[in-house]
Amino acid sequence: MSQMLALVIVILILFVGDIVAVRTKAWVPSVFISAILFLCGYWTFFPQDIVSIAGVPPVVATMMMYLLITNMGTLLSIRELVNQWKTIVISLSGILGIVALLFGIGIFIFDLQTVLVAVPPLVGGMVSSIIMSEGAADAGLTSLSVFAIVIYVMQGFAGYPLTSIVLKKEGKKLLGQYRNGKLTVKKDETAAAAEGLTELRLFKKLPEKYNTEYFKFLRLAVVALLAYLVSSGLEPIISINAFVLCLLFGVIGKSIGFLERQTLQKANGFGFAIMALMLFVFDGLKNATPSMMMEILYPLVVCIILAVIGMYIFSFIAGKLLKVSKEMAFAVSLTALYGFPADYIITNEVVNSLTKDENEKEALLSHMLPPMLVGGFISVTIVSVILAGIFVQFL
Repeated sequence: MSQMLALVIVILILFVGDIVAVRTKAWVPSVFISAILFLCGYWTFFPQDIVSIAGVPPVVATMMMYLLITNMGTLLSIRELVNQWKTIVISLSGILGIVALLFGIGIFIFDLQTVLVAVPPLVGGMVSSIIMSEGAADAGLTSLSVFAIVIYVMQGFAGYPLTSIVLKKEGKKLLGQYRNGKLTVKKDETAAAAEGLTELRLFKKLPEKYNTEYFKFLRLAVVALLAYLVSSGLEPIISINAFVLCLLFGVIGKSIGFLERQTLQKANGFGFAIMALMLFVFDGLKNATPSMMMEILYPLVVCIILAVIGMYIFSFIAGKLLKVSKEMAFAVSLTALYGFPADYIITNEVVNSLTKDENEKEALLSHMLPPMLVGGFISVTIVSVILAGIFVQFL
């Protein structure tokens, strides 16, 4: 198979997944459709290395992970996180619920390695799934390597409908309060805060014309390199995954003015990086035989059920203590199952289904969208990567 034919086929699969997600308003996740098509391809006529043939070998995917995770760190707005401290506590409590039930109950049903591989993808998304999948593969655990990818593909089926249901309950309650004059639009200071934090203070005197795409890529690469060097330097003393440090160094790089917010997007490289990583995710399915898929079906379903139950119990308790409704608390914790942009899409879809009045939409979004975005950011972007960096060492 030629490189360009392989490239057209794999990108076509990603596009078909997007079409289905759009047509079903994200009720059917794009990653599920793409995974099904990749599996059908691998079980029929795809060469096993079709993703590498298309131009995305593992070394390229690793490079994209370094850049993407460092870029994730630039999204951190300290002011918004401070304002949303209750959301952070609830998000962390939901994650604690996942860990508690999988280690408290799951450990008696499955072996330790299965639980270790399951937790980070359930708490996060693509990046943590890749870390655990590669770690399992390096440890010779082929079925668990596939398991990490399949959890990422399937968990949205639990997260999307449950989130939609609880957000609709919350939205109806808030809408009633707004119509009775008991609810006002929250003023959003995030944009202004973010604008002030994106200034490249270390390059104040640099003319804008020199801040080219290459310079943006260079600064991201330098920060990722520093993370890698620190990780390697600490190895004799303590093992810290380089990707975890990339996240931390991205936050620091933005805070000191070395990186701007969403550097990769501004360098026009975000879309390609995501495409390369998604292809690498689905490349992990090449070893998934039909018998292996049947083998991991039971742990997949049980792990997702335990995770959802754990999130509900712990977020309910946290919500009670912080005086946050159980619906909003559960919705925030559920963002761990999908993250951005699904949290943004689902919230908007729910609001649009509740009212057509623009003022009412603005009021609902001002109260529901910020906690959903922050919840997804905390779980998927930060905690899942940290947990994956820790758990992968025990495989």
